[in-house]
Amino acid sequence: MRPVDAVTLERGPVRLLPLLPGHEAGLAAAAADGELWTLRVTSVPEPGATAAYIERALQMQREGSRLPFTVVDAASGAIIGSTSYHDIDVAVGRLEIGYTWYARSRQRSAVNTSCKLALMQHAFETLGAGVVGWRTDLLNLASQRAIERLGARRDGVLRHHALRRDGTVRDTVMYSLTAAEWPAAREQLQARLQRHAGH
Repeated sequence: MRPVDAVTLERGPVRLLPLLPGHEAGLAAAAADGELWTLRVTSVPEPGATAAYIERALQMQREGSRLPFTVVDAASGAIIGSTSYHDIDVAVGRLEIGYTWYARSRQRSAVNTSCKLALMQHAFETLGAGVVGWRTDLLNLASQRAIERLGARRDGVLRHHALRRDGTVRDTVMYSLTAAEWPAAREQLQARLQRHAGH
């Protein structure tokens, strides 16, 4: 797999830009759309904590373990959320997609499918990844359903695995999609987006 360098991706209604400190106000406004920080199963920054959230993401980028993106509405330029490649292992040819959240007004739209399709296509077809992974809280059933709709396979559960923001410890569900499974998943996702556009 090639090194995972900063890149701008675009698909349908969304543009994914490399995360920058200048995105702070837009990300804070997107997080306020639905007060997303109140959900204990997400990684959304709380009010006043967006700068620290960005700095942490950029520190992980400097360390080579994460590539964070700001998700922008391609038509208006408004910032609507964030997502990342993370747990990047170039030698193994593996990365995961996560740290994903969108303003509540953009949920249940074509945004998530468009973002995931752009990220998966770049990972498999440009970077040459052998596998893309996802992880989510065992309690986050909506996230699990969304990941399964991407065509990913449930690999198993890591018990007592990670801290939630409220201090409790979660069980983590692991998913993956291999390069061999990608062409069929891509067809299904493209068909879903076409159906969505036809409504």
